Amino acid sequence: MEKELLKIYNEDSQQIGVATRDEVHNVGHWHEVFHCWFVQQERNRHYLYLQLRSHHKKDYPNLFDITAAGHLLASETVEDGVREIKEELGIDLNFRDLISLGMLKYSVANEHLIDNELANVFLYKCNLELDQFILQKEEVSGIVKVDLFAFQQLWLGERDTVNIHGFYQDEVGTKVLIESDVGRDQFVPHQASFYQQVISRIVRKSKQR
Repeated sequence: MEKELLKIYNEDSQQIGVATRDEVHNVGHWHEVFHCWFVQQERNRHYLYLQLRSHHKKDYPNLFDITAAGHLLASETVEDGVREIKEELGIDLNFRDLISLGMLKYSVANEHLIDNELANVFLYKCNLELDQFILQKEEVSGIVKVDLFAFQQLWLGERDTVNIHGFYQDEVGTKVLIESDVGRDQFVPHQASFYQQVISRIVRKSKQR
């Protein structure tokens, strides 16, 4: 996976070449990723689906994250990113099913990597039961739902925890129900501004027919 080839970009989002995934994260090249957030309306409330990253993951294991996400390979277009949904969640969608939330440019850095991403962000309005998700165990350990308004309050600093409910899969594949109150430290440490921008766009699109 670290030898996968990705397109790289300059600060003005112009493509300047191709590099391996390992080099991209070591050097801090700008590169494209695909994000898709699932939202579901139940009566007058909206819920986000979040994935629980597998403990096998090199980066940010056992943390809650975007419903489905991944890098776009050098040979792929944005439309090809829909494969991430099928691979990670077992949900087979057409790109036309998705609602564009635009692109977000953001950076995350730690002792292991410099992650400068051009994120193509999408929304999928779904009507799914939790048992319809078939998880790629190397990537995803579980799926949970969180109230969209409460999630927004969390990243605006208006509350310290949110309630999540869903399931995780143990080592033999058994689904174990979970319900818990979790804080910001249990989510992948994207910048608060990133979460705020994405949630604002999700809220706006969720209200549209």
